[in-house]
Amino acid sequence: MIKDVIVYMDTEFDARHGGPFDRGMADSWYNRMISPHYYKGDTEMSEKVELADMTGTEVTEYILGYQYNEESGGKKEW
Repeated sequence: MIKDVIVYMDTEFDARHGGPFDRGMADSWYNRMISPHYYKGDTEMSEKVELADMTGTEVTEYILGYQYNEESGGKKEW
């Protein structure tokens, strides 16, 4: 199985659809406010994990995903 990985700040992040890093990137892409969360499986097709139930590592991954997309300049054009 091929794993989706993004290297950012010399660290490999699991960029699977629905994961913390991916959700951070998506929120930035759609110009949404920072709101740490992720899904245990695919986005909106599995259980959503909210900030209160996230580990410090998961929150950091979300924030770094958001930052990664902000630095790339990628934004949804409506």
